[in-house]
Amino acid sequence: MAEQQADSAGSPGPASIGAETISGYLARLASRQPTPGGGAAAALHAAQGAALVAMVARYTTGPKYAEHAALVERITGIADELATEALRLADSDEQVFQAVIDSYKLPADTEELKAAKSGAIQAALVQAAQTPAQLIKLAGSVVQLATELGEVANPNVISDVAAAADAARAAATTARVNIDINLVAIKDPSVRSLLADQTDGLADKVVAAADSLAARVRERILR
Repeated sequence: MAEQQADSAGSPGPASIGAETISGYLARLASRQPTPGGGAAAALHAAQGAALVAMVARYTTGPKYAEHAALVERITGIADELATEALRLADSDEQVFQAVIDSYKLPADTEELKAAKSGAIQAALVQAAQTPAQLIKLAGSVVQLATELGEVANPNVISDVAAAADAARAAATTARVNIDINLVAIKDPSVRSLLADQTDGLADKVVAAADSLAARVRERILR
C-alpha cells in the first residue's frame, strides 16, 4: 500500500467479495485498479485453506472414525467459522485500502490542511496494517486445525490436508509483506514497532508448521 499505489484510485468494489463470481473477482483483481489486491488475495488463500480443512473433516465421519467424532465435529465447526472470517477480512482489506486512497486525495492547500492530510494518511496506514495482522493469526489457526485433523483424517483425502496448509502458508506470507509495505510508510517509529510486535515471528511459525505438515502428508502418501 505505497503512496504510488494510492495515487491511482479506483471505484469501490461490490459489497462483499464472497458474493462475487470467481470470474468477476479475478477480472477485478487483474484490472488496473488498486483494489482488490494482494491483501484480498491473501484472505482468499486462507478461506480456501479453511474450507479444505472443513471438507476433509466431513469426509472423516461415520463408524470407521467414530472414536474421533468429537474432534472432527469441533474442527469442522471452527474451520467453517475461519472460512467466513477470512472472507470478512478480504472485504476489510479492500475497505481499509480504499481509506488509504481517500486520505491521499485530501486537499493540502494550506499548512493546516497539509497537517490534517498527513495525519489522516498515517491513521489510515495504521488501520490498514491491522487486517493482514489478523490474517496471519487466522492462517496459523488453519494450519493448527489441519495438523490436528491430519492425524486422523480419511486417507483418501489426506492430500487436501497438505493443500490446506499450503493455502494458509500463502496467506501468511502475503499478509506479512502487506504489513511490511504499510510499516515503511508509517512515520512514527513507536507505532511501527508496536505494529511489528503484533505479529513478530508469527508468519515464520506458520510457514514452518505448514511446511512440516505438508512434508508429513507427502511422506504418508509416497511410502
